[in-house]
Amino acid sequence: MATRAVREDIASTFRAGGVGVLPTDTLYGLVGSALDKRVVERIYKLRRRSSKKPMIVLIGSKIDVRLFGVHIDRRTSNMLNDLWPGKVSVILPCGSKKFVYLHRGTNSIAFRLPKPKWLRDVLKKTGPLVAPSANWEGERPALTIAQARKYFGKSVDFYFDTGKLESKPSTLVNIVRGKVVVLREGAVKIYP
Repeated sequence: MATRAVREDIASTFRAGGVGVLPTDTLYGLVGSALDKRVVERIYKLRRRSSKKPMIVLIGSKIDVRLFGVHIDRRTSNMLNDLWPGKVSVILPCGSKKFVYLHRGTNSIAFRLPKPKWLRDVLKKTGPLVAPSANWEGERPALTIAQARKYFGKSVDFYFDTGKLESKPSTLVNIVRGKVVVLREGAVKIYP
């Protein structure tokens, strides 16, 4: 999907605090570093997103959750192996005050380990990225870069065009007492 040079350009933009529109494993996302509070706040402003709603964080490997002080037990780890990589976002507890800019007081963060190898390669270079869909809150997600440009114009640092993307959003789940609880039915059907 993306050449090594393109992946490196994308990664260096994110490492420098940039924000861009990038294809994720579901839809185009408005993407930036999850570890940079200023970047996250910039994305909230660009998306006109409610400051109370947390965003999903894309990770390059399961151990990336540790960067947020999230510890997963063996049972949860095994469950994540069944769900990831894929179009499933999993809410995990994160009570750290350091990351309140991400969890917005919910004391949890939704993480997703995407399947496309090129995207995981980018994430391994950049670290975790917030990746809400590329649209203003309440509006239709951009399926093309042309639609994304109507929302964000020149206010983002780059657009990476891979043609029209059509997918449901990720399935959003929580793990409660060793069971997967579906909070939002999405691209992946999960059977109890």
